[in-house]
Amino acid sequence: MAAQELKPGTWKIDVAHSIVGFSVRHMMVSKVRGRFEKFDATLTVPEDPTQATVEADIDSGSINTDNSDRDNHIRSADFFETDQHPKFHFRSTGVEAKGEDFVLKGELTIKQNTHPIELKLEFNGSTVDPYGLDRAGFAASTVISRKEFGVDIEMPMDGGGVVVGDKITIDIDAEFTRQA
Repeated sequence: MAAQELKPGTWKIDVAHSIVGFSVRHMMVSKVRGRFEKFDATLTVPEDPTQATVEADIDSGSINTDNSDRDNHIRSADFFETDQHPKFHFRSTGVEAKGEDFVLKGELTIKQNTHPIELKLEFNGSTVDPYGLDRAGFAASTVISRKEFGVDIEMPMDGGGVVVGDKITIDIDAEFTRQA
């Protein structure tokens, strides 16, 4: 992340060109995939872009797995309790170079449970769009334990295993625009 590639300043996520997605094992044999429709993030870049910071919020009620019955169940007290915990929050604590990519370290809070996480971070580059806005793209991924964050529903299956796996894979594709 050279300074000429990511200009200093405050960058806001472009929600229309970004996605916060996830996948989780279902019935031990497949994966359910989904995304969050509402989120916000601010990237603050100093002169040294490796010292950049990120703050992000996700509207927990905006979950979309393309199945309204499942989404409503996930919003319930069995999972997210969105009426009591309307937001997930991420705050970065550091960035480390790892080969061509980076590791973004931070703290994730879900249902008032805060734990450190590390996201594999890929800087996709920056450009100036036809309207003169500076844009930068990133891809990030990590795996978390839902139980660590208080999403601890147990739904055992008769033959062994569980209906919903513990490990959640989070995949983010984010496009940011630098603010004037």
